[in-house]
Amino acid sequence: MHEYIGFVVLFPFIGFLINGLLGSKIKSEKIIGSIGSGVIGISFAIAAVIFFQMLSSPVENRSHIIEIFNWINVGSISINAAYQVDQLSIIMTLVVTGVGFLIHVYAIGYMHGDKGYWRFFAYLNLFIFMMLNLVLADNFLLMFLGWEGVGLCSYLLIGFWYEKNFEKGTTNDAAMKAFVVNRVGDFGFLIAMFLIFITFGSLNFETVFGRAAAFSVGDVTIFWIALLLFVGATGKSAQIPLYVWLPDAMAGPTPVSALIHAATMVTAGVYMVARASIFFALSPSVMLIVAIIGALTAILAASIGLVQNGIKKVLAYSTISQLGYMFLALGVGAFATGLFHVVTHAFFKALLFLGAGSVIHAMHNEEDIQKMGGLKSKMPTTYKTFVIAALAISGIPPLSGFFSKDEILWKVFDAGYWPLWILAAGGAALTAFYMFRLTILTFEGSPRWDKDKHPHEAPKVMTIPLIILAVLSVVGGFIGIPAALGGSNAIEHFLDPIFERSNRILALGHHEVVPTEYILMLLSVVIAVVGILFARHIYLKRKDIAENLSKKYSGIHNLLWNKYFVDEIYDATILTPTLKASDKLLWKFFDVGIIDGAVNGTAKLINIISGYTRRMQAGFTQSYAAYFVAGIIIILAILIIR
Repeated sequence: MHEYIGFVVLFPFIGFLINGLLGSKIKSEKIIGSIGSGVIGISFAIAAVIFFQMLSSPVENRSHIIEIFNWINVGSISINAAYQVDQLSIIMTLVVTGVGFLIHVYAIGYMHGDKGYWRFFAYLNLFIFMMLNLVLADNFLLMFLGWEGVGLCSYLLIGFWYEKNFEKGTTNDAAMKAFVVNRVGDFGFLIAMFLIFITFGSLNFETVFGRAAAFSVGDVTIFWIALLLFVGATGKSAQIPLYVWLPDAMAGPTPVSALIHAATMVTAGVYMVARASIFFALSPSVMLIVAIIGALTAILAASIGLVQNGIKKVLAYSTISQLGYMFLALGVGAFATGLFHVVTHAFFKALLFLGAGSVIHAMHNEEDIQKMGGLKSKMPTTYKTFVIAALAISGIPPLSGFFSKDEILWKVFDAGYWPLWILAAGGAALTAFYMFRLTILTFEGSPRWDKDKHPHEAPKVMTIPLIILAVLSVVGGFIGIPAALGGSNAIEHFLDPIFERSNRILALGHHEVVPTEYILMLLSVVIAVVGILFARHIYLKRKDIAENLSKKYSGIHNLLWNKYFVDEIYDATILTPTLKASDKLLWKFFDVGIIDGAVNGTAKLINIISGYTRRMQAGFTQSYAAYFVAGIIIILAILIIR
């Protein structure tokens, strides 16, 4: 069945072509939405069949390369458009198509009445098509095609409402910011590919990774390859210092936010690092950088999320923080654990964003949680599913987020990185606090909305995906129950063959259960519960405390409210100098002065010369005779001299 993987990729592209070329002529939103959602549903069904067939196959027969056609064949370069079907790619494919399908169905109701309805579904289908190429590619070049493709689609979708104002700018500004910041990371990825080809003579994963295994730990070339790949990952997966685009990406429609933040674009960097894990295993210093950046990103983004009032802004910083946990896991060698958190995060983060979209839809595009409250009775389904997601991301057992986040914390501690564990545990406490601050201010307490608002529950086409994602948020973690709780950590064992080389280099294996693991597990639950109870105490029972805290610690509050002034720092140190240099040096000096000066100067020189030469063509016969005689004299003089 694995040979049908091409159809998994093909169907979203067919949906893109139908809605993209014919959507403006199709008047029915139901037909457009059904086509857009249906093709993703078919892809998910095929991927699910391939997955279950893989489970029933021997471990050694679970990886297959499916060649579609010969793509590039120039000199020594031969690259096929081929897909690698293995444990890692099939998990990512199921997440992309499964969660993507639910988001598409939700969008049928959310985007109802939008003038760009057909265009929206065309872009969504193209997004899924590009993401599938990224996760299924068997070589770096095809992966890079999907990598750039999701960047393009993010630009189209973030700026979809191009006429809408977004804070000080427009959605176009947010889209451009995402596009430009990602180009910085993409440049690192591109240079890494050049180094890979020069070093290994190929871009195919199996060839490159097989030859890389012969290199020694700490090799300089491998160090630079791993570091540059991580630079690419920091762009796509919004890590320090390239995370600034992701909060502004909230300018797009909510289904876009869910798709980008939960199942597709932001997980691309995590997937790429996991796929190229052998490079990182051979570069301990780069792995330490990955772990430190992940931990710092987790705590920094969580702290900013404490004071944000935009319902999607809080979730955006939450996403950045959770991605930090994933990279922290990768940095300590827990590659399978990082992928486990990718899966569980896809469930509860998609649910959170779609729940936020349901609220925004009911509140007539209001996103400020300070102007909400009391929605629990008006939107019971949205409220219940949102609470489940909030509990899951906070790490409350037995929900999915508990198993994956607790596993990350244990792996970090077990690896001996206790300072990073402290940062991660602090981030977990902040996560529980700001998620229930968000939940309480949105759904509980007394209503604070304007009288012209009439909130109501979303239609079933929007609530059914919420219910399905809520179920997945509850049971999704059971695929990774650790041995300490009587499980077998099925997802880790399933992924073991993918990371066999890397684990061998790192000398990692399955650890024995020790009492410390139970202590840390209990501690992580206590941290989450304390964070939740503290949020409920402040925002339900003692609302005055929150106001006093913001006034008493106004400096810290102002720092967090302004997001550590990172955007302002970038503006002052990079953007403004670049614009001024472009204006005075590149434009006025080089462009106008040198380039235009050379072109215009040439024209002036020709004009001067022609001014003299045209006098020779005055039309007087005696002048022509004089020129003729002068010419003969000159020629004779030359001949005599010779």
